[in-house]
Amino acid sequence: MKAMILAAGKGTRVRPITHTIPKPLIPILQKPVMEFLLELLRKHGFDQIMVNVSHLAEEIESYFRDGQRFGVQIAYSFEGKIVDGDLVGEALGSAGGLRRIQDFNPFFDDTFIVLCGDALIDLDLTAAVKCHKEKGAIATIITKSVPKEVVSSYGVVVTDEEGRIKAFQEKPSVDEALSTKINTGIYIFEPEIINYIPPNQKYDIGGELFPRLVEKGAPFYAVNMDFEWVDIGKVPDYWHAIRGVLQREIKNVQIPGIEVKPGIYTGLNVAVNWDKVNIQGPVYIGGMTHIEDGATIIGPSMIGPNCWICSGATVDNSVIFEYSRLGPGVRLVDKLVFGRYCVDKTGAAIDVQAAALDWLITDSRQSFPHEDQVQQKAIAELLNQDR
Repeated sequence: MKAMILAAGKGTRVRPITHTIPKPLIPILQKPVMEFLLELLRKHGFDQIMVNVSHLAEEIESYFRDGQRFGVQIAYSFEGKIVDGDLVGEALGSAGGLRRIQDFNPFFDDTFIVLCGDALIDLDLTAAVKCHKEKGAIATIITKSVPKEVVSSYGVVVTDEEGRIKAFQEKPSVDEALSTKINTGIYIFEPEIINYIPPNQKYDIGGELFPRLVEKGAPFYAVNMDFEWVDIGKVPDYWHAIRGVLQREIKNVQIPGIEVKPGIYTGLNVAVNWDKVNIQGPVYIGGMTHIEDGATIIGPSMIGPNCWICSGATVDNSVIFEYSRLGPGVRLVDKLVFGRYCVDKTGAAIDVQAAALDWLITDSRQSFPHEDQVQQKAIAELLNQDR
């Protein structure tokens, strides 16, 4: 069976991570989110998968290649062009990407599934497709019920008693919301859906195709299902996803590594004197990471591989990406460190290099600059006071 993963977006709401990592490759404890989607699709018999790519397309293609090692077949539809020797992405929108593939050579010849490449899900796809076919739908949105007090964070789907979609509300206020069923970005289509998408132009599934289906009175339904759905479309979402995995709240993602102490998991060859550090789980520490004596790590926290945490540094409820070096006395609470950026849980980022703090947070592969130790200590203490 056939499926499509939408992977062409720039991931603007997940910056600065997506400056160098496309959203489908964002790691959930070292495993890209799109890899979980491939496993789910394969489990339910979807083994022919088309992926539209644009932003950092070569990164996605280099990792997943033809899909063989994941037990599926993958092909890519690149949206963009080469300018002065560089690939420049020009995404066609989620629906425009579908139309481009079908116009190139008809691929979608039976019921197919479309998934956004930035969510963790454990949906029973087989049951979802069965419901879609029973309703005789040309298009089905898989929805999920949420508490009414949080509907303002989502796109709301309004249906009649039979599940036929009547309208949409984009992030309505609690008082204005006509439903608590939200759009999860999981769609089931019949090939005829292509006829509703204009050729050779940008066109969005949610913002343009779906309203058109309602307007035309097409057999367009919502199937509300109870399943685990963790969106990582924004930095706060990603931060909560990592916390959820470490706290065992997200059941379909296992913590990697070996549990060396209760709630403390490590990759290979982590250098640490356990009796000289303060580490409180749940914590994951990646392979070849060095934790100096006197460091403190309080969970839920993740330290990526090849990091160096100096003596006196504190990591509390934070996510540290690979090859990060945290200098002596650095105290990170509710933070995400990615390359040269330190991001708080709301998504606000500090460029530590531009702020001349790159001797406190830097790449572990760099030589540590020998600045005046008194000055370093004074600035570190000042940073601690601001936390």
